[in-house]
Amino acid sequence: MKTRSIAGPAGALQILEEIPAGTPAAVALICHPHPLHGGSLSNKVVHQLAKTFAGLGAVCIRFNFRGVGESEGEYDEGRGELQDLLAVVAWAQARWPELPLWLSGFSFGGFIALQGAQQLAPQRLVTVAPAINYFPDDSSFDLPGVSWLLIQGDADDIVPAALVTGWTARLDFQPQLALLEGAGHFFHGRLNELKQSIVDSFSAD
Repeated sequence: MKTRSIAGPAGALQILEEIPAGTPAAVALICHPHPLHGGSLSNKVVHQLAKTFAGLGAVCIRFNFRGVGESEGEYDEGRGELQDLLAVVAWAQARWPELPLWLSGFSFGGFIALQGAQQLAPQRLVTVAPAINYFPDDSSFDLPGVSWLLIQGDADDIVPAALVTGWTARLDFQPQLALLEGAGHFFHGRLNELKQSIVDSFSAD
């Protein structure tokens, strides 16, 4: 595991990379929760995502959005954070051009990952309790050919499950949905089930 700094659109971006032993299967990018509410690359759900992807053989890249930790700049209401993601993906793909891209995010990070996926067309997309309330009501959304897993707790009081499932029902395509009964937004005591949902989904494909 190595911390480094790369150039981002608003200044330096702090990155934590983990490279597996052997030949990597993919490069996985993970987006953290809301910068103004304590979100960072050390968030426990983000950590579990990285741990899970590493176990599946991926190079794992966590990073801090602008204004978080050692990343320069200021919070930009999702616009600049999307540009941060695109910059990190460009850096990772230049370094590992032969590897497929896996994209993921938790809460606000899930919203950013969903936006990024429309431009990046990753091989796999994993969103955990994505904050879809940030999407405008009239926004278009399309993810052709992307294998998308959405993990949601049905007791989430921050991003309610009904809001998420109602939104996905209006889409032209549906994600694979892993609905964890009784799990709240932060998946307290349920991180192993979150991991298993990803492992089961990936092994089924």
